[in-house]
Amino acid sequence: MQIRVAKVFTQNQVVDDAVLSFNQQIEDIQAASSFDKSSACNNSQMLDYSDFWLIPGLIDTHAHGAMGCDVMDASHHSLDTMSQYFASLGVTGFLPTTMTANKTDICAALRQIHRSKIQGVQGAEILGGYLEGPFFNPAYKGAQPAEHFLEINRSDLDDFLQAAQGSLSSIALAPEQLLAPSLIPYLKQQGLRVMLGHTNATYEQTMAALNAGADGVVHCFNGMRGLHHREPGVVGAALSCPHCYTELIADGQHVHPAIMKLSYQLKGSEYLNLITDSVPSSGLADGDYFLGSVPINIQRGVARTAEGGLAGSTLQLLHAVRDACSWFDINLHTALKMASLTPATLLGIEDKYGSIKIGKQACFSVIDQQFNVQAAWVNGQKVYQKE
Repeated sequence: MQIRVAKVFTQNQVVDDAVLSFNQQIEDIQAASSFDKSSACNNSQMLDYSDFWLIPGLIDTHAHGAMGCDVMDASHHSLDTMSQYFASLGVTGFLPTTMTANKTDICAALRQIHRSKIQGVQGAEILGGYLEGPFFNPAYKGAQPAEHFLEINRSDLDDFLQAAQGSLSSIALAPEQLLAPSLIPYLKQQGLRVMLGHTNATYEQTMAALNAGADGVVHCFNGMRGLHHREPGVVGAALSCPHCYTELIADGQHVHPAIMKLSYQLKGSEYLNLITDSVPSSGLADGDYFLGSVPINIQRGVARTAEGGLAGSTLQLLHAVRDACSWFDINLHTALKMASLTPATLLGIEDKYGSIKIGKQACFSVIDQQFNVQAAWVNGQKVYQKE
């Protein structure tokens, strides 16, 4: 199969007027002028998108729901609906993310993520699960229901791991909890990415967790002790630690654009990880909804709890990439990395996913210059076509 486009945003460069050859994997990338035109003319597999751009499939490592569906529904239909919606927005892989709830409901959601990952979904690929909670600090609960918070312990962790059956990719926790420093190495041994969030940890506690093996912080600046010039806190640790992956909800609501630009200047595209933290009402009209068991209200696309706090977002990841270009004063090639190669590297799957490179999985989308997705492919299969 070949596809011709006006631009291909490969891992290392932008190729103009290019032909990409692929099956399940990317087989070749070359300028259209050097492509064997005689074989192209005889090849019914050539797809003509010569007015559009081909970008790497985006990876959303933090997504709770969309189109009225919630990861906590513990339903294949919900996860499949989410996957199709995300694919229509250029996302080709995602981590279904749980909410704090009672242990039984969390385990049910983790089991369903595993089943749906094995069964397969029709849109964006399920790359693993993300356990966000219940090991958090009530001081920074955000939209997480504090009545279900737990002190981190080996027994509950093992129950969650057993429910996930090897499909759990990431876990978020508050590093100031008593047993967190000793359990972070255990979680790393299980192959998990450990993220720090909904936390009142000091700078020292956060650095100790990062030095113990934690990988990064959850939606930086939100749900955590902020930056103070005499107590750098979680934010100060995240921005100053070279190897700390930093989630950012780049919607202009959760973090001011000036602070987002500062974060980029400190972290670069290698460690700043754009996410949506999408809520079940993503893709729907304004109104009243639920995030897990928590009532939320959407006004002008902004999700808030009854108390007025932000509750995830309805952000589209491709829009975060688009806006990062102007907010951070960077080019599109660089902005794309923060929503593709960087999350793939965080998850340890950059050998197969996250960029357009020969030998990697054929996960990409075609967009117009207004960032509207025209079509998307996951592992060489078309999963979305704009009507």
